[in-house]
Amino acid sequence: MTETGAVRTGPPGALARLPGRVPPVVADAALAAALFLVTLGPGRVADGTGFALQTALVLPLVWRRRAARAAVGAVAPAALAQWLLGVQLPADAALLVALGTVTARAPSRSAWAAGLVAAAGAVLAAVRWAPEGRFLASAAAMTAAVAASALLGANARVRRAARAERLARLERDRDERERRAVEEERARIARELHDSVTHGLSVVVALADALGHARPTDACAVTARIAETGRQALTDMRRALDLLQDAGPDAGPDAGPGDERRSPPGIGQLGALCERMEAAGLVTRLRVDGEAAGVPAAAQLTVHRLVQESLTNALRHAPQGSRAEVRVSCAPGAVTVEVTDDGRAAETGRPGSAGRPGSAGSGRGLTGMRERAAAFGGVLEAGPRPGGGWRVFVRLDPGGAP
Repeated sequence: MTETGAVRTGPPGALARLPGRVPPVVADAALAAALFLVTLGPGRVADGTGFALQTALVLPLVWRRRAARAAVGAVAPAALAQWLLGVQLPADAALLVALGTVTARAPSRSAWAAGLVAAAGAVLAAVRWAPEGRFLASAAAMTAAVAASALLGANARVRRAARAERLARLERDRDERERRAVEEERARIARELHDSVTHGLSVVVALADALGHARPTDACAVTARIAETGRQALTDMRRALDLLQDAGPDAGPDAGPGDERRSPPGIGQLGALCERMEAAGLVTRLRVDGEAAGVPAAAQLTVHRLVQESLTNALRHAPQGSRAEVRVSCAPGAVTVEVTDDGRAAETGRPGSAGRPGSAGSGRGLTGMRERAAAFGGVLEAGPRPGGGWRVFVRLDPGGAP
């Protein structure tokens, strides 16, 4: 499941996202203008001096987020001038706004300095303007306002840091998902190319060996079979590359003749596969039970590759004259595949075996088969038969694919 952005919540959600679209300087200018107008009025600003102090207190808020320390550095002298002139103005609230911004955005040292200046200003204001006998109450109230402003700024800093950490974590998770996707794609490419190229080359090698022992009258037929197998191997490889580049969900084994190279092989192509194996020297019998039309194309491709790899291993490692049998059963919700041969590959120990004991192979073929089976909730069973030979069995759940 992928994240597709913010969830629509109607008009309230739209209003909540609106400030994010407004440039900070515009929002700060609007705040400064609102504070100026609210604190401006009859009995509040008596003359030009009061108006100038009002402007000096409020105007620095326009750049409070772009330069928080400069803003508080401009508001504090204006507040001090106001105190020295004995002009009491409600616009002193600008100092609290600037303090909260510094606490939220500036380094801790600057925030502490601004807090101490604001606390000292609160005490001085109480000294000059507190009613008689109420100095302590006034000083405590104004100091509490300073502390509340600082706490709100600190809370904003913590929330912004947490949001940045969440974004960083989301980016790391995204990078990790992309890395895993690349690794899975590389593994898929390796499986497809291994299955198509190894099978074709194994058949060509077997036919070439047979050509050396063929009678002159049969040499032309064997040579033609080698050429046909080579062309088929090239087609399989091109098909694998095409699937890796632009495979579509509608591509399947029932595609028309024009899509032969792009449509992946499926259960319907197992007959041709067995014929190629028999021409290479491995007598192969195929039995398919049930309707393959109801099996998804991806599951049919997996069945084809499992049978192909199993028969290729039998051709490469079973003794000459061995026979193989392929059984595929298609039932609602499950597909079973069983490939057996009567050769004694476990005793021959021929080098280059992929997945048979007593060999020096890398086992990449058997590993790829297990990965293909696991993609459909299946567990591959592969091992020697009690009476000799080799058996591969897997039960797939086409509906359990990721």
